[in-house]
Amino acid sequence: MDSSNQLDSSIAVDVVDTLTEQTNIFSEFWNSIDWHNIIATVTASAIQIIFFTIFFYIIKVIGNYFIERTFENYRKKKDISTNRLNTLYNLSKNLFQSFVGFFLFYAILSAIGIPVGTLLAGAGVIGLALSLGAQGFVSDIVNGFFLLFEKQIDVGDVVELDTVSGVVVDVNLKTTKIKSFDGTLNFVPNRYITIVSNKSREDMRAQIDIRLLPDADLEKVNSVITNVNDALVPQYPDITEPPNNLGLIDLGNGYYGIRIVLFALHGHEFEIKNAFSQAYVTALAKEGIEIPTNPLKVMQ
Repeated sequence: MDSSNQLDSSIAVDVVDTLTEQTNIFSEFWNSIDWHNIIATVTASAIQIIFFTIFFYIIKVIGNYFIERTFENYRKKKDISTNRLNTLYNLSKNLFQSFVGFFLFYAILSAIGIPVGTLLAGAGVIGLALSLGAQGFVSDIVNGFFLLFEKQIDVGDVVELDTVSGVVVDVNLKTTKIKSFDGTLNFVPNRYITIVSNKSREDMRAQIDIRLLPDADLEKVNSVITNVNDALVPQYPDITEPPNNLGLIDLGNGYYGIRIVLFALHGHEFEIKNAFSQAYVTALAKEGIEIPTNPLKVMQ
C-alpha cells in the first residue's frame, strides 16, 4: 500500500509539473505579444479602410453624376440615336464602376499589409496556368468589343441572334442581355454571337394581305384602298414609304387577295400595319365587298 501511494503521489507531482510548465510557456508566449502594436496596427488599418471606402464612394458618386450629365447633353442632339446613347451610357457606367472597384480593392489590400506587387506576380503565374480555361472569356471580350465598335447592336434594338430574338436590354464586353417578346431575359455570351439580324437599323416592311373572292370587283377594291391610304397616311408621320398596292396575287392554299406593302420606322411597323388592316377591312365591308373567312377550294 505504501509503495502504491508513493507511485500515485509521484504521478500527481509529474502531472502538476507538466501543467505548470505548459502554463508558463503559454504565459511567456502571451506576454511576448506586443498587444499595443497590434491594436495600433489594426486601428490604423481600419481607419484607412474606412477612409478609402468613403473616398472611392465619393469618387463613384461624382463620376456617375458627370457621366449622366454628359449623356443628357448628348441626348439633346439629334445626330446621335437614342439606342446608341443608351448603349454607350451603360458601357461607360459599367467600366467606370469596375475601375473604381478595382482601385478600392487594391487600396484595401495595401491598408491591411498584403504585398500587392507580390500578389500580382503570383497572379501572373496563376493566369498562365489558367490561360487555356480563359479562352472563352477572352473571346467574349474581343467579340463584345467589335459588337460595340462596329455598332452592330444597341440597347433598344429588336434583334435576332440564332435562336434568341427580342429587344436588347444591355450590351457589355462580356454578355448581351436580350428580353424576348414573352418576357424572358436571355444572357448571351458574346462569343456565341456570330450572325446579328438587326431589325431596328433600317425602315421596316409592313405587308398587308386582304383576301378576296375570285369574282370581287377589283376596280372598286383598288378605289377603296386608295381612299383609305389618302386618309390615313398623313396621320402616321412614321411611314417612310407610302403604301404600294401590288394588285391581285395568289396567296396559296386556295386564297386570293390584294397585297399592300409599306415601310415605316422601326418599332412602328406593327402599329401601322394593324391600323391600315382594320381600315381596309372596314371600308371594304361598307362598300359591300365580301372578305372570305375560310379558304376557297380550288378545283384541280
